[in-house]
Amino acid sequence: MTLSDITRYRLYNQQLTQTGFQTPAEVVSWFGAVQAQDHPASKWALGNRLPGSTDADMEQALTNRTIIRTWPMRGTLHFVAAADIHWLLNLIHPRSKATYANHLRRLELNETIIAKSHEVITKALEGGKQLKRSELKLAMEQAGIPTHDNRLGILWGQASFDRLICHGTRCGSEFTFVLLDEWVPRTKSLTRDEALAELTRRYFTSHGPATLADFSWWSSLTLTEARAGIELIKADFMSKTVEGQTYWMPSSLPDLSPAETTAFLLPVYDEYLVAYKDRSAPLDGLDLAQVAKAGNGIFSPVIVVDGRVVGTWNRKLQKNELQLETHLFTSLSDAQQQALYNATERYRRFLRVA
Repeated sequence: MTLSDITRYRLYNQQLTQTGFQTPAEVVSWFGAVQAQDHPASKWALGNRLPGSTDADMEQALTNRTIIRTWPMRGTLHFVAAADIHWLLNLIHPRSKATYANHLRRLELNETIIAKSHEVITKALEGGKQLKRSELKLAMEQAGIPTHDNRLGILWGQASFDRLICHGTRCGSEFTFVLLDEWVPRTKSLTRDEALAELTRRYFTSHGPATLADFSWWSSLTLTEARAGIELIKADFMSKTVEGQTYWMPSSLPDLSPAETTAFLLPVYDEYLVAYKDRSAPLDGLDLAQVAKAGNGIFSPVIVVDGRVVGTWNRKLQKNELQLETHLFTSLSDAQQQALYNATERYRRFLRVA
């Protein structure tokens, strides 16, 4: 196996070069979670993996509560399938608590303030209420809870991984907050080992080939926990050593060669890049300083051709017209240019614009 093989299998396992799913919830469930702090970008991340879908389909999945937007890991917003939200939060909770501990100490947010904020949030939202950020902020300030210097964001993050709140529907362009147990009632829970095995299985099935360090980075779990997870599922997985690193992947992999030329407009924070601690395979020796000139490094929207990052892109959307600007780092063959054109047309159809 080579780095080129790794990118081909990741494209396949990440549902970019094939997909067996029909709904956004199925895609999100396949991954375990999908990073989603940039809302338009995260909708396209799902759309890229659901041929024929539209931006409106992604919004409907949120409205129907089949996917949930919240902060399950790394202190970052993700989409999570409704059926998975409770066991996933239970599993990651100890790591989230440790991550937030330093912020809480630095901002002098003690257990008394946290408990009071939870009470205020519960009272403000109970009974199915949905409040915008400004409305919930006012309720907390009226109760004497400090919200300055990022305290508000930290308290809401704490409330999310404590399984109290998540995002509800949108009011205009702004998400509302709701009580998680009212929005998605709890179902049968998993034991910790069951949850660890399930998340490990989801990650290496959807993101493999990947390393334990990649999984630890993505999930917020420790390397010790990541090793324990792979031990629970290793009967169905195999490992390969490539350039000194051990990669895990499903035991049964299809023959992907010869491969057709493929191109994708990947949004900012797409799982194809952000879900790995080591991103060298798709970057393939690319000078990161060169990428940074076109935006915020690899966290810009990127153009991926045959598994490799070959440029960046951005959009200007006005009314019903889309303008795409691209910055290529290398020349493309005629076949690659055609694949890139096809990728831009898929994006236009997703947005339903000219």
